[in-house]
Amino acid sequence: MKIWDISPPVSERSPVFPGDTAYRQEWAATIAPGCPVNVSSITTTPHVGAHADAPLHYDPQGRAIGEVDLAPYLGPCRVIHAIGKGPLVEWAHIEHAVKDLPPRVLVRTYARMPVDAWDPQLAAYAPATIERLADLGVRLVGIDTASIDPAESKTLDSHQVIRRRDVRVLENLVLDEVPEGDYELIALPLKLVTADASPVRAVLRRP
Repeated sequence: MKIWDISPPVSERSPVFPGDTAYRQEWAATIAPGCPVNVSSITTTPHVGAHADAPLHYDPQGRAIGEVDLAPYLGPCRVIHAIGKGPLVEWAHIEHAVKDLPPRVLVRTYARMPVDAWDPQLAAYAPATIERLADLGVRLVGIDTASIDPAESKTLDSHQVIRRRDVRVLENLVLDEVPEGDYELIALPLKLVTADASPVRAVLRRP
């Protein structure tokens, strides 16, 4: 079985949204005489690396990530390429690949995803695109940038669409080596019972 790891590496080099909590790791214990193990602590935003936003992230009455149904994060999906098409993924950029859509859609916008640099010009979804995907039964949308909304947005229009349509979202995926087509997605969030997001180890596989 062929597996594509679509998660960026997570380290102190990982970019986070300006003002968010960067990744930091500290060692509480190290292997030495009298200590048989290495033990560390991590401090970071739950939006680091490949991650799943919880409804709580964009809805004050929304559920935390540990409370959401896991089904949207596991199952058939389609990767669609819309590389370098502009600041928003419009319907025209993906309509070549929307026939018989599975319930999960991941869109590639980068020729090469910047895994160690913040991109203020990141591509995002046009809200109307998410509306049309939801109309076709899509339950999860993903993208290879840090947000489904433009970095400077204060209204988060695409996030409000997924709130209203009860769609789940994955961000910061690495789709550089993934051909357009159909796969099985596995990207389960942690059971963080009060968190607004969770890192995921996202993979695609084909028999």
